[in-house]
Amino acid sequence: MERDVPDRPPANNLVEALDVRRNAAVGFAVGVAVAVLLYAFRVGVVGSVRGQAGGPLTFLALGVVLALTLGALVTAVLVALSARRLAREVD
Repeated sequence: MERDVPDRPPANNLVEALDVRRNAAVGFAVGVAVAVLLYAFRVGVVGSVRGQAGGPLTFLALGVVLALTLGALVTAVLVALSARRLAREVD
């Protein structure tokens, strides 16, 4: 017995259509750039103030978390914008 399910394109076509790789590269580049700038500001400029909690390693760990989180957020926004653009093209 043959299934009545229509043929569906593989998920790779969706990833390619939404340009996820480019969006992820841009998103994580933005995340790393912002984290590096904030780390340099915090450790270089503000780090000279006495009585501040945390050392450079603490802020490095926070910078990694910030880079990954911001990269994922920017990637999600860019993919959503790509999906919106594709949806408007279909209409």
